[in-house]
Amino acid sequence: MNYDKEPKGVFLMIDNKSFYASVEAVMRGLNPLKVVMVVISEQENTNGGLILATSPMAKKLFGLKANVSRQRDLPCDPRIIMVPPRMNLYIKRNLQINEIFKQYVAEEDLYPYSIDESILDITKTWKLFGETPEEVAKKIQHKVRRQLGLYTTIGVGENPLQAKLALDNFAKKSNDLIGTITYNTVAQKVWMIPKLTDVWGIRRRTTERLQKLGINNMNELAHSNPYFLKQEFGIIGTQLFATAWGIDRTILSERVKPKENSVGNSQVLPRNYQQQCEIETVIKEISEQVAARLRHRCQQCGELTLSIGFSYQSTINSGFSQSLKVIPTNSNVEIFKYAKEIFQKYWKGQPVRNIAIFTAKLSYQIGEQLNLFEPFPRISKHQTDQLVDQIRAEYGFTALVYARSLTKGGTAIQRASLVGGHNGGNAYE
Repeated sequence: MNYDKEPKGVFLMIDNKSFYASVEAVMRGLNPLKVVMVVISEQENTNGGLILATSPMAKKLFGLKANVSRQRDLPCDPRIIMVPPRMNLYIKRNLQINEIFKQYVAEEDLYPYSIDESILDITKTWKLFGETPEEVAKKIQHKVRRQLGLYTTIGVGENPLQAKLALDNFAKKSNDLIGTITYNTVAQKVWMIPKLTDVWGIRRRTTERLQKLGINNMNELAHSNPYFLKQEFGIIGTQLFATAWGIDRTILSERVKPKENSVGNSQVLPRNYQQQCEIETVIKEISEQVAARLRHRCQQCGELTLSIGFSYQSTINSGFSQSLKVIPTNSNVEIFKYAKEIFQKYWKGQPVRNIAIFTAKLSYQIGEQLNLFEPFPRISKHQTDQLVDQIRAEYGFTALVYARSLTKGGTAIQRASLVGGHNGGNAYE
């Protein structure tokens, strides 16, 4: 493979090691690498307590996996420290970490990838801080460790893909928590990755399809016919071939603008809901949240989708998802009316476990078409919605709730303190 025309830069993919558990350990004055700690969300919809994060030692001793293992999988061992999640704290730490990163790159060269991973394009700046990119990586590690007590793992590459592969497959196993892949070392490193599923972007189903074609590892993938891969997988086949050769032509500064935005919310219920009034209570709560988010953006929706997921233990059908074109609106009352209309048309009494409402065909609210014979009630409802938004923005969501949320089945009050479904805040923006 001739790499002469491929883009060459210097990229760092930085991961905060066992982020949630490490933050909790530091807050308690404990060593994140030595403490046996698990962060457990015990919300009702987690089916017995979901382990969100494990410290490296907990993972090593008990083989626990974040977002897979449950509280019931924990052995009875006095060394294990169980703590609830604090999502707002983790967001705060993430922001602090990224502020440290900005000391090494311009803001436009910093790309937060997730709450615990960031990509730094240090192509233009690394020589200001060290003799090699690896030396710069060590300085970043030491600064984060010194200021926040957290350990970071860093992958170094000549493009974002190489940095990610270096992070996942080499840095996490290295004593200094730094790994490097370049175009010159693709054959020695990328092709030697033992499992296809260890490679970013290659999941179990893709692996199974590749294995049926006689491709069992990265070396075989790299030496496959790229035209055959494209024939079998479409554009993904081309991407797989490029991955095997460590090629990534992504220009991170070129942000992709989606063709059409969507605003929506979904919820996993704490139990199976079978009573229509209870289900409609949650639909109303989600409708209000979606409507509030639209108003915050000064937008209206022209299409609404309601998705209902049934309990997999109680019915052979997974659920339904139906859309409805509507007159552009961001009204609580109207969005709930449309969602309830879909629900009553397609629900046949099945136990419900998941509810989602999404809006599309968004437009900016620059005016409103009024009915000359009944304008005032509609204007009054719109003003009421905005007043409620203002009160909640000032004093918090629970400062003003509709009485229906106090009835059996309502979840809005309990969820008001959540972030991402776990302890920490709710989004109405």
